[in-house]
Amino acid sequence: MILQAVMFYLFAVIAVASGVMVVAARNPVHSVLFLILAFFNSAGLFVLMGAEFLAMILVIVYVGAVAVLFLFVVMMLDIDFAELRSGFMRYLPVGAVVGFILLAELVLVFGSWVIAPGVAGLKGAPLPANAAALTNTRALGDLLYTRYIFTYQAAGVILLVAMIGASVLTLRSRVGVRHQSISAQLARTRAEGVEIVKVPIGGGAGN
Repeated sequence: MILQAVMFYLFAVIAVASGVMVVAARNPVHSVLFLILAFFNSAGLFVLMGAEFLAMILVIVYVGAVAVLFLFVVMMLDIDFAELRSGFMRYLPVGAVVGFILLAELVLVFGSWVIAPGVAGLKGAPLPANAAALTNTRALGDLLYTRYIFTYQAAGVILLVAMIGASVLTLRSRVGVRHQSISAQLARTRAEGVEIVKVPIGGGAGN
């Protein structure tokens, strides 16, 4: 029990410190590295809570894909960060006003937050008979692919449409650039792809 408390405070302190350094670091590459560190410590907190599936997803999806993608994009793009910071003081009053409005809204929302009286009597999804013997990942999979299968498929379709829409919106046709046409390659005949040249004796390229 003491070991779990020590690990919890260790992961929590490192995660909070990493989150602060993500915002405070001047180098964007260092910010992404601190973000990866925050994800790892958040995954450790999930493991302590018994949600090993969420910890695995956090490491695989966010650390293995999103954070690494951010790191490569920041390293490949030649961005003049000094020029971006030059207009900080100019837009500081507007940003302060927007931040104050958002803070006031959050205070109003959480200040009026109450728990419904009948929430204790609400029931969630029915558990299977052998729920105690199932692992966290197995129980989540059984619930996701049975009770919420249509919602899961709808979310997949929405993400697919968003991915196709992003590809179409970012596609630009540039003049003078040769593009590969699969249909033209497949429709090419033998006469168009092969040319037979009869070279007479002694009439090679060297003569």
